Amino acid sequence: MKRFFLFDSHLKSKVEFAPEFENEARIYLCGPTVYDDSHLGHARSAISFDLLRRVLTCLGYKVTFARNITDIDDKILKKMEQSDKSLEEIVAFYSDRYRSDMEALSVLPPTIEPTATGHISQMIELIDRLLTRGAAYQTPNGDIYFDVAKYPQYGLLSGETQEDAQTRVSTEQKRDARDFALWKAAKPLEAVGYDSPFGRGRPGWHLECSAMAQTRLFRRGAEYACDIHGGGSDLFFPHHENEAAQTKCGYGVTLAKYWMHNGFVRIDGRKMSKSLNNSFFVKDALSIFQGEALRFYLMSVHYRAGLNYNYGDLNASKKRLDRIYRLKKRVDIIGEPESAFKEEAIAAMSDDLNISKTLAAIDEMIARSNDALDKNPKDKTAKAALGGNLKLISDLLGVGAQDPYEWFQWGVIETDRREIEKLIASRAAAKANRDYAVADEIREKLSAIGVSVMDLSEKTVWEKL
Repeated sequence: MKRFFLFDSHLKSKVEFAPEFENEARIYLCGPTVYDDSHLGHARSAISFDLLRRVLTCLGYKVTFARNITDIDDKILKKMEQSDKSLEEIVAFYSDRYRSDMEALSVLPPTIEPTATGHISQMIELIDRLLTRGAAYQTPNGDIYFDVAKYPQYGLLSGETQEDAQTRVSTEQKRDARDFALWKAAKPLEAVGYDSPFGRGRPGWHLECSAMAQTRLFRRGAEYACDIHGGGSDLFFPHHENEAAQTKCGYGVTLAKYWMHNGFVRIDGRKMSKSLNNSFFVKDALSIFQGEALRFYLMSVHYRAGLNYNYGDLNASKKRLDRIYRLKKRVDIIGEPESAFKEEAIAAMSDDLNISKTLAAIDEMIARSNDALDKNPKDKTAKAALGGNLKLISDLLGVGAQDPYEWFQWGVIETDRREIEKLIASRAAAKANRDYAVADEIREKLSAIGVSVMDLSEKTVWEKL
């Protein structure tokens, strides 16, 4: 098993990954709240931890990857009021949209996809544990809060102790402004609620991940509910701090051995935020570029660093990805990758997902490979190794798996595509009749509309210039 190093957000240092169970990696990623379309922040988090999963898999670990869906939340209830749709309708619609976006970004589906509403009984059981152990209390209006004062370690995980993010809720019923909701009592005529021993209501947001990680990833006798807990850096405090506190107090185990967080996405230099009306949706980016091009761009900056999204950088990144597909057009055999390239790429990604070093190795490999193919285009041994290199890139980074000719046809509307195919068929007929003047005329016509054709041994292929 090769060594893997990650930056632990809690320790604020790079450490060697040593999972609780040998050769196994249990990862829990905070997923979306499904009340709207996914934005670039969702995409960056999903891609960052998809890279982690892919690297650990390439290193030989058996990875169990859980990514939850929050399907009961104040934002969803507000959407119900605005849309006059049921909870189930909203959740089903936006969950499907999220999964579709992630598929377009070549994000592997999670091993486990727990939902909050699917774990209501486990959350009620956790609240009961916290009440019994004196780590929670119920207010006169029926809400239940975690009692931060009963957990002296609060704030040690993230290094934050301020209550700013939690004092937006009225503190009249709280013992301490830092206390956070475990259960929200149902209001009269409220459309959504669940029966419990402490009254009808619904769980607080922080509670669900503790219950789901413990239910779906914890193994009897373990010290940790999971090996790695991840999410956006904005979740570290108070969300992950709260999760860690209630897990320790309720279950007596530590939620995660390691904590990893990805950086923010900014839009043209400004932090992405709904309040600023610049939460750029994935669907909008996908209307301009292929999903794989967007993935390549979002992962091209180290996952812990902030990323400033802008069209120019995305377009430049897409051209860099094009180089992989242009090499792929020259290679039609898949063998074992070059040992030196494999070692360099995996070693770079094993160093806290060092994507810059990995992409530099890929750029150098592409340049060297094109030079070699220029000198000896029929070298099958070399082509097989290059095919292996490209397969490794696909497995490790999730890019380069598509048909290279179809890659360069993206964005051509169906009516134009039919016209192009018709012209190519006419050109083939002209060539068959040895009417090369007409064939050349058709090639020039295609070139004039931005289409390049290439005659292979069995067919003619084309691409958009």
